[in-house]
Amino acid sequence: MRKSILTGFVAFASLFASAQSISDIRNLGIGQTVTVSGVVTNGSELGNIRYIQDGTAAIPAFGNNLSSVLRGDSITATGVLFDFSGLLEISPTSSFVNHGPATLPTPLIVPLSAISESLEAQLVRVDNVTFTTTGTLATGNSTVQITDGVTTMDVRINGSTNIDGTVIPTGPQTIIALVGQFNTNYQLVPRNLNDIFAYVAPAKEINVKMNGTTVFNNGTYVIGNTPSTTITIENSGIQDLTVSGTTLTGTNAADFSTTLSTSTIPATGNQTFTLSFAPQGTGSRTAIITIANDDSDENPYIINLSAVGTDNLATQPTANPTNLTFPLVKSYTVGGQYTAGTGAEKYIVLWKNGSAITGAPVDGTNYKRGDVVGDARVAYVGNGTGFTPRGVIANQTYHFAVYSFNGTAGFENYLTTSPATGNVTSTGLNIGNYYNGINSSNTNFLTALSAKINPHTFVSYFNYKTTVINQFEVRDTTNGQSYITCAYSGERKVFNDPFDWTAVGYSREHSYCHSWMPTFPADNPEKNEYSDQHNLYPTNLQNANTPRSNLPLDVITGNVVFSYLDCKVGYNSSNQMVFEPRSSQKGNAARAIMYMATCYNGISGNNWQIPSNQSQDILKQWHEADPVDNYEIARQEFVFSTQANRNPYIDSVDFACHVNFSNMTYDACSVGLPELLKSNFSVFPVPSNNKVYAQVNGVNITSYSVTDMTGRVVTKKSKVELPVLELNASDFKSGVYILSVGTTYGEVQQQFIIE
Repeated sequence: MRKSILTGFVAFASLFASAQSISDIRNLGIGQTVTVSGVVTNGSELGNIRYIQDGTAAIPAFGNNLSSVLRGDSITATGVLFDFSGLLEISPTSSFVNHGPATLPTPLIVPLSAISESLEAQLVRVDNVTFTTTGTLATGNSTVQITDGVTTMDVRINGSTNIDGTVIPTGPQTIIALVGQFNTNYQLVPRNLNDIFAYVAPAKEINVKMNGTTVFNNGTYVIGNTPSTTITIENSGIQDLTVSGTTLTGTNAADFSTTLSTSTIPATGNQTFTLSFAPQGTGSRTAIITIANDDSDENPYIINLSAVGTDNLATQPTANPTNLTFPLVKSYTVGGQYTAGTGAEKYIVLWKNGSAITGAPVDGTNYKRGDVVGDARVAYVGNGTGFTPRGVIANQTYHFAVYSFNGTAGFENYLTTSPATGNVTSTGLNIGNYYNGINSSNTNFLTALSAKINPHTFVSYFNYKTTVINQFEVRDTTNGQSYITCAYSGERKVFNDPFDWTAVGYSREHSYCHSWMPTFPADNPEKNEYSDQHNLYPTNLQNANTPRSNLPLDVITGNVVFSYLDCKVGYNSSNQMVFEPRSSQKGNAARAIMYMATCYNGISGNNWQIPSNQSQDILKQWHEADPVDNYEIARQEFVFSTQANRNPYIDSVDFACHVNFSNMTYDACSVGLPELLKSNFSVFPVPSNNKVYAQVNGVNITSYSVTDMTGRVVTKKSKVELPVLELNASDFKSGVYILSVGTTYGEVQQQFIIE
């Protein structure tokens, strides 16, 4: 009864022949907007998520607008690729078209051991499993486990179904479910009680393993250069299974031979045979083994064989990809896509900050994301035609090179001539007219600023991982691993994806301490101020978060009582115990604390003045001494994309001067404006060969002029109101220029270079 993944989809797939398959979509980068077509395999019983499956793979789509979509509907949905605690999904789903009822896919019958990333989101069926506990399922959401005697797996019971609160079945069961994932665990997600029923053994049921690994009917098994492979034919039925013949066909069938011909496999038994491989040439060697049998719905059982010849390399692709473009460009992320290369199975994308890539991949080397290749690193490896590298920050020019290759691990053959190349510059602060109508010279400044940044979009504390961590903070390191940086200590914690708070030993640190909040405790029920992403940073729980506790931030001049890398606990000049973070986090932490005091001040009549033991003078000193860098700009724009509000003290260094945070009142301020303008003026990228951008954070540019190094005025303009000035590099010859901009507070200038 085991079905090929393609069964039942031929007619449906033809309706969307021009669309990318879900398998292709699953290989694109997080954050890219995609469109998928397929049959929906669940309805409202799982809430606002719909699992969509085509003939190649499946993916969940999440969105309130999907509530009318029924199980069995065929839809085309558009949205953004999102990693939700290990589960790749489309979220939010911005739009969809319902094409009406279609044929539901037949659940793929699989052993528990075969459930992995390749089956994520698909509708599957597991037979002859038992629950590991008895009694009654909890009311609401819960997780229980099943086993087949060898493998144990989680079953996720959703409180929105009719399963919760019912008696746990005993004895052998069959479960039909969607394959989910939470952190590192794969899960089975049944849709209702009809998906769980007593197991009835089939008459005859074939399963084929190659060297101990189940290979689905119409699946592919990689031989590589292995001369001998064990074929195991299993029969989980109650009657004898007859194998009536085996044939080898395909391009290089003569390279393969097998001892499997005719055989009788007893009920619940198995037999082993040998597949031999002796290549008669170089490059990729392929064949198809067809096993005739009397299983009623898997006759014949077909396996595609993939191997390499005497050179131990796959066949080199004919052409590299072309037309490298960047449809996604933000200060915190960029996304690229390209046209597939001729004769190519996969692609490797290299990237480098600042200059063109000169390195190239080496044949027979299995690279993973983050690995070093010459003077570049690997941003992506896979069969997709799109990518989103991790670790992008603002105002940087990133260069990329995309190579085609064929072959599996150790047998890769890269086409290293004429890769697809290109570069893109991440954007900077995108303030626009956000602060229009707010004037720091008016006595109502603080009230107006508070009203501007609150209320805002609520993002749960629980979702901090799926947003800030997974989509911004996590970086690549070698061997396909990832790392996250402790904001306080600078520690780089290496881990295997997906990120998990407990496994990594990290937590979400409130820069403005939870216990300082007038609404403390604000976590049950969860309030906006508790989960505000502008205030939360990842930190090592035991060595940074716990030592900081609710201590004020300050410079330690006396005894140090605890230290971990670049953070420490000790005594300040007033003999007060304080916490001192690493230097590069001091300004960030100060701006987060000032933001919180401003954002929530006056809500429900509460005054959010900082505690008396927290010096506002040190916060303002750190704010000026550790100015906003490109990491913080990128983080600001990312949080703006999730919460729809900004931290004004990142956008303007001047704003902090006008607030007395010890009592949350307006301060006229007397900071020298020339220094403020200079510290807030940025021109990027330098050098440039495309566009030149300039901005004075929080202040509009009212005029500008460009002069060359001889003093000649190249261009000038007055009476403008520009939050960001944009110049075309093509309007200038190569060389060094001076850009002078005027604002309502004075004039400031800086050099820039045209390549």
